[in-house]
This record gives sequence, C-alpha cells and structure tokens, in this order.
Amino acid sequence: MTNDTNGPLDGLVVLEAGSMISGPTVGRFMADFGATVIKIEHPAFGDHIRRFGPQKDGVGLWHKYLSRNKQSITLNISTDEGAAVFEDLVGEADLLIENFRPGTLERWNVGWERLSEVNDDLVMLRMSGFGQTGPYSERPGFGTLAEAMSGFAYLNGFPDSPPLLPPTGLADNIAALFSTFAVMFALYHRDVHGGGGQYIDTSLIEPIFGLLGPQPLRYDQLGEIESRSGNRSTSSAPRNVYRTGDDRWVAISASAQPLAERTFDAIDRPDLKDDPRFETNEDRLEHVDELDAIIQDWMDDHSREEVLDAFEAADATLAPVYNVEDILNDEHYAAREAFLTVDDPDLGEAVVQNAFPKFSETPGRVDHLGPSLGEHNDAVYRDRLGYDESVLSDLESEDVI
Repeated sequence: MTNDTNGPLDGLVVLEAGSMISGPTVGRFMADFGATVIKIEHPAFGDHIRRFGPQKDGVGLWHKYLSRNKQSITLNISTDEGAAVFEDLVGEADLLIENFRPGTLERWNVGWERLSEVNDDLVMLRMSGFGQTGPYSERPGFGTLAEAMSGFAYLNGFPDSPPLLPPTGLADNIAALFSTFAVMFALYHRDVHGGGGQYIDTSLIEPIFGLLGPQPLRYDQLGEIESRSGNRSTSSAPRNVYRTGDDRWVAISASAQPLAERTFDAIDRPDLKDDPRFETNEDRLEHVDELDAIIQDWMDDHSREEVLDAFEAADATLAPVYNVEDILNDEHYAAREAFLTVDDPDLGEAVVQNAFPKFSETPGRVDHLGPSLGEHNDAVYRDRLGYDESVLSDLESEDVI
C-alpha cells in the first residue's frame, strides 16, 4: 500500500455550503479521500450539526464525525459583502455543495446562473428534500419526510404495527451516496471529456425510493403493494432474528436452497430437508411460522457462542446482532481497520469509523476531527484568496466573517 499519497482527490477544491447531514456527508466522503473541503458556516452560530445529537462538554459528536478532515471558515452569504466573498471562493473551487431550501441562493443573488458566470468549470451539487423542481420543491425537507414519502416507512416494521422510521439519518446518507457518485460523474465529464461545469439536482426522496427494489414494477405488472413483514422476507425462508439461550440475538438469511439445508444441519435437524413442509423455498414460505418455531426451540437451548460455532461448522449463513460495543471489540472489524483512534483537542483520543472503501494505492485517511468554528479563516482568506488585514478587519467588523 502506498502511504505517502494525499488521496485520489488531492488537488480538488470543494466548498461545502451545507448543513446537518446530507450535504456534509458528501463533503466528508471527499475530504476522506484527499479533497480540500472548505466548510462555510454562519459566523454567529455555525452549522446546526454542532448542536445536534449527543454532546460531550458542549462538543457535538455529530459535528466531530461529519466535519472531519475539513477546513472551517465563517461567512454570512446572505449579505452583499458575504455574497461577494462567496463568489471569490467559488472562483477558486471545483465543486460547490449546497443543501439550502430551493431558491435561497437565488435570493442572495448567488444562484447557479450567477455562479456559472463566475466559474464556468464549476460543478454545483444542489441537495434538497424534494428537488429543485416540482410542486413540492419549496417545502422544507428532512430525511424523516423522505423516509415516509419514499415508501420505506410503509414497508418497514411488523405487520401488526405502524409504519416504522429508521433510528438514524437513512435518507440523508443514501442521498449523500447518490450525490457523491453524481459529482464524480460530473467531474469526470468535465475533466476527461472537456464538458465544462454543470449543476446537479438531487433530492432526499428519490434516492431512497430508488433503493426499494422493483416496487413500481411489481405494482404496475402485478397490481401488488408489498406490506410490512417485520424481520422476515417475502422472498425466502428462513430469514429472521432469533434469541439465543443466553439472551443474545442472531440473524439468519437462507436465501438459496443449499443455505436452508445447511441451516437444518446446523440445528441438528437434517430430517427437515425431506419434510414436505420445508423441501422448497415456496414450501418454507408457506410454513414459515412452523419453521421459525423449530429454529427458535433449538436456539433456546444454546448460547450465542454455541450457535455461532454450529453454524460455522455447517457453513451456514448466520451473524450475531451487534451493538456498537460488540463492533469495537470484534476481531474482524479490528483486522480490517474499520475504526481508528484520532487525537482531538476537544475530546482527547476519539474512536471513529475509518475512511472507506479501502484503496490499494491511494487510500483515504482521517487526519483530524471536526474543527472549531472559523478555525481556518486565515488559511483560506489570507493564503488562498489573498485578502489583506484591512479587508479582513472590515469583514469582521461588519459581521460578514
């Protein structure tokens, strides 16, 4: 592995005029792999993510995680002076990430039409709840709304329970993944095909809808609306979570015939292979209550470690249900360097997920966690833009930075 690289995105300059989760997650991906990501925050209160979620001594852990490897500058873009500074920054950038409500930058006179004149090579990522167009475009948008309207919450949960929202920012993170792909596609088009800059319109609602499989096709062709199935699958069995004898949990997915047969071997019931109730996947789905009861009866008499050993010996597909403490103590995660300890001036030694995916020649890295508000004002305004003391003093006195 080459360790002296700055990452595959070294030299790429990214402006992040985003807040909370979706936009800053795109910035985090790019910063992890070498891009210079300049996070623009309001001088009075910064990104709301600094005050969101768990805190340690007033330090937001979400901010420390999402703003890692980034530079933080303060700028009030909504003022005329701030908009002019913003244009100077855009003139030096390859990519702008923004997730304001549609129309906000236009009200500040720094929408796409203006910024594309400032920098015709600019790629501008515009993230919002419902997209830049359509009858819902001006609505406030958050991940919860996308999880509800995408069909995800309707499918998630148990048959006799209400629709179930996820416990974390699922829609935001899925949108960030789609958006990261999108900006790399646009940068490739610009740099390889000489196509110039462009803006990209992504929403929170469409990416998560796109990951729900052939739901529209199923409805169109079969007239079916899939309903909630809990931890079971409507396509294969057994598939569920089971409580072990020592009050732990494991998950089984036997999505192919050989995997189901190995599951029967693991629970010392090879006779089930010839049981007409369980011979085929269709049979197992029809008799899933009976099948789950048989598996659970066996689980009741075995500890989690015994279950893991039995399924490993049978080459059957099972995994323990982990919490975060389990993950941080797991030898496979450790061997893969899936997390690392970073020294932080506010938190001391702090454990976070490592940069991922793993590259053989140009790996990502985590140099530092989220910076203090405006920590890099001098580095950006003096060194990058060349502003002198007089200009900076005026901007500070007018609360622009």
